[in-house]
Amino acid sequence: MSAPKGNKNAVGNNGGRPKIEVSSLWDNWYNDILDLYSEGASDVEIRALIIDKCGFGSYPLWDRWLNEDGEFSEVIKHGRMLANAWWERSGRKNLKDKDFNYTGWYMNMKNRFGWKDKNELDHKSSDGSMTPTKIVFGSGNQTK
Repeated sequence: MSAPKGNKNAVGNNGGRPKIEVSSLWDNWYNDILDLYSEGASDVEIRALIIDKCGFGSYPLWDRWLNEDGEFSEVIKHGRMLANAWWERSGRKNLKDKDFNYTGWYMNMKNRFGWKDKNELDHKSSDGSMTPTKIVFGSGNQTK
């Protein structure tokens, strides 16, 4: 809905609140975010940091910034790699520590980084044209 006729204060206002842009973040935000990720932080912790520092933040805003802002997206991708490395390093360095909570570490790796106990392979093509066949060895008419 456009501005009412004669309202000069609303010229150019198409309605709604202006979009919050990444440029609204604090100076050197990317360093603070990467520092937190390098300690193994999750995306939730990063969103909480943004809310604490700026007073705004939501899942839709996060998703929009990831999709529309190249710099923000690259910082988050790099940060996720740093967090993954921190967790893998933690597990590698603590394998011989009897007090290390291996189960908790392993569950974190499964939940956050897609680790699986078993990989299932589907050898069929999507249209069924390459369905594996059973292979039988021997003549099948052997006698004792």
